[in-house]
Amino acid sequence: MTPSDETTWSTVTHLSWIAGSLVALPFLAPLVLFLVLKDRGPFVRHHTAEALNFQLSVLLYGLGVAALGGLLTIITFGVLAPLWALAGGALLVAAAVFTVIAAIASSRGDWYRYPLTIRFVR
Repeated sequence: MTPSDETTWSTVTHLSWIAGSLVALPFLAPLVLFLVLKDRGPFVRHHTAEALNFQLSVLLYGLGVAALGGLLTIITFGVLAPLWALAGGALLVAAAVFTVIAAIASSRGDWYRYPLTIRFVR
């Protein structure tokens, strides 16, 4: 794979969660691209692994926010429901912003690492 192809596929992988979101599985497209492209070069492997790890981390954080928010909503009889919704929205906005930053970095040829990401795949 040429360096130009590697940067293109790396950028596509970071933004592929949008396609996965259409079927309510934002990690699915990065997973497929990781499995297909992981042996095509070190740059594309790094970025596909980063995108997959980030989407899996966001999924885990989202489940945590939902569980904690649901529990707090029940305990406080719905008083904290707006806070739970705000936390979930903030997580989605942060995920979108970090994904765009990663896509821009990979299109420039930079080796980007997402913050607060659990490294499931290396």
